[in-house]
Amino acid sequence: MLLDDALAGAALVSRFDGPIVDVGSGGGTPGIPLAASLPERAVTLLEAERRKCEFLERWTSDLPNLDVVWGRAEEQPLEQYGVAVAKALAAPPTAAEWCLPLVREGGAVILWVGPSAERDRVEQAAEQIAGTLADAPDGFLVIRKTGPTPPGYPRRTGVARKRPLA
Repeated sequence: MLLDDALAGAALVSRFDGPIVDVGSGGGTPGIPLAASLPERAVTLLEAERRKCEFLERWTSDLPNLDVVWGRAEEQPLEQYGVAVAKALAAPPTAAEWCLPLVREGGAVILWVGPSAERDRVEQAAEQIAGTLADAPDGFLVIRKTGPTPPGYPRRTGVARKRPLA
């Protein structure tokens, strides 16, 4: 089920060019299945917990397009990726705030979400950080990056979770 769920987003990811970052990769989904199904695309697994990074690094010998970075989204260089993906990272408005600054203009954030995701809150958050909500199939939110990341974003580590934008 996890594999099918991860691969369900591959078609959405394929709509956007550039390298992919899986923010808060955890056990490696959706990033590892995306790296396997899109071998021509560079995929970075971004994970804040060192122990999880050690597990994820085992996959890099089998998938040459895969890289693992130990760190937090708020501390990464801005606008380096074409697509940021996240599944079970945080509440969708917070996940959007962490992911959108990593994506260059014209790219997108793709969030795997449940039926209770509040689209209006995600839309409010995205608008504050140069994004707009796009049409997406059930189970996903797609946020297009419409401009450069505004000054002041990303906010300091921990602020987005404590004081969400929406």
